[in-house]
Amino acid sequence: MPDRSETVVSRFAPSPTGLLHLGHAYSAMLAYDAAHAAGGRFVLRIEDIDSGRCRPEFVDALEQDLAWLGLDWDRPVRRQSQHMGDYRAALDRLQSMDLLYPCFLSRRELDAALSAPHFQAMRGPEGPAVVDADRLLPAAERAARMAAGEPYALRLRMAAALALAGPLTWQDEGHGTQAADPAAFGDVVLARKDTPTSYHLAVTVDDALQGITLVVRGEDLFQATHVHRLLQALLGLPTPRYRHHRLLTDSEGRRYAKRDRALTLRALREAGRTPADVRAMVGL
Repeated sequence: MPDRSETVVSRFAPSPTGLLHLGHAYSAMLAYDAAHAAGGRFVLRIEDIDSGRCRPEFVDALEQDLAWLGLDWDRPVRRQSQHMGDYRAALDRLQSMDLLYPCFLSRRELDAALSAPHFQAMRGPEGPAVVDADRLLPAAERAARMAAGEPYALRLRMAAALALAGPLTWQDEGHGTQAADPAAFGDVVLARKDTPTSYHLAVTVDDALQGITLVVRGEDLFQATHVHRLLQALLGLPTPRYRHHRLLTDSEGRRYAKRDRALTLRALREAGRTPADVRAMVGL
């Protein structure tokens, strides 16, 4: 693991599922500016664990867009799909602490099982909070499904994890000291049989391995930081500072999305816009 000094190391970590838009530009430039203003380093990471949606051509396109904006980054670029062993090692560590269990129930089956009155109050950022889902199936049935090779999700035993980690906090530049409260997520999924890592696990491991000291990302990911802080504690990983920035919206108040073709960086560049224009458009 890299030596973590006082040097600011920030990152931009897009998923190559489409062309970058103004919202991406804003986040990338904020992270880049923060690192370079402090004489630090800027890291580009490709979050391509979703093999069904990620495309190589979008990797090339986003690197072209970022270079056009005047950004440069450390190399080689880390691609999550090439580092599944790192995530497996983290899962093995959690498994050795008896903090993971296989869950064979689908989302629909879980929703039905958790519809009992005593579960109704347990709703978190990702829907109904899943608590002790492994107990919803008899042990013999779980063993039979495992032996049959049925698909499953690896879930974190949230109650046990919280008891082991104890009280946790993180520093958020926009909100001050935050008390981590990941319980609302319930037994969060950390991997699936066909996808050997989740977003939560992968970004936590990657940020540590890449020596990230400042995570700059949209406020839509603020709640996820509760889970990431817990995983850092369980895995013995350092905790970066966080800056959750505002989300850019169009004239009708809708968040920018990859479907907005006219607002992609490629379209703006082809229309004759300059990087300075983009900075002005996003309020930098």
